[in-house]
Amino acid sequence: MASGDQRIILQDGLAVRLRRTGRARRMTLRVPRDGSGVVLTLPAHVPVTEGQAFAESRLSWLQQAVARIPPRQIVAAGVRVPVEGQDLIVTPAQVRRPTVDGHALLVPHNRPAGPVVAAWLKTVALVRLRAASDRLSARLQRPYRAIALRDTRSRWGSCTHDGRLMYSWRLAMAPPAVLEYVAAHEVAHLAHMDHSPRFWAAVESLMPGHAPHRAWLKARGGELMLWRFSD
Repeated sequence: MASGDQRIILQDGLAVRLRRTGRARRMTLRVPRDGSGVVLTLPAHVPVTEGQAFAESRLSWLQQAVARIPPRQIVAAGVRVPVEGQDLIVTPAQVRRPTVDGHALLVPHNRPAGPVVAAWLKTVALVRLRAASDRLSARLQRPYRAIALRDTRSRWGSCTHDGRLMYSWRLAMAPPAVLEYVAAHEVAHLAHMDHSPRFWAAVESLMPGHAPHRAWLKARGGELMLWRFSD
């Protein structure tokens, strides 16, 4: 059945979000690794009933794909949170701001841990990404216009035609080399607004041997999307 919030419910009770777009040429099913639920994309002319039949025909695959998604993680005291590729234990302490102390991430004891850690990660991300973007754009001799941070679900970064760079602040949770790769990828777009061989050559020149870091992001980036910083 379809509901007012653009969802259908499959025979086993699995909820599927509907996304209709005129750019889609065929029906597609996606199971995001951030745990946000199954998405069915429909071309503009396809009726919902046909979309539901399509999803039902792939129910077994959907069930398996959903089962492989780890549960969402909530940042709280005592939880291990990835910070620059290292798992740190969130530890309330007599501190004014988050502080790394060995394997502990000390946070103010009198404030909710989740929002505090999120704000701190955004600061870490901005410092690291600005430094990387400055260094790499100077090497490429293509200045950028501005940097912005977002909490995106479908991309780790982007570059506009007028030189504005956007990054996901969750990159502060990834290993530093992965963050560096994303910066190299977006800075390379300042010269090549495509994914042509010339673009990838530019990425390689900015970060030789970037392939393992790109592979890490593809294999494990979804884990970073599972973290929640409030209930």
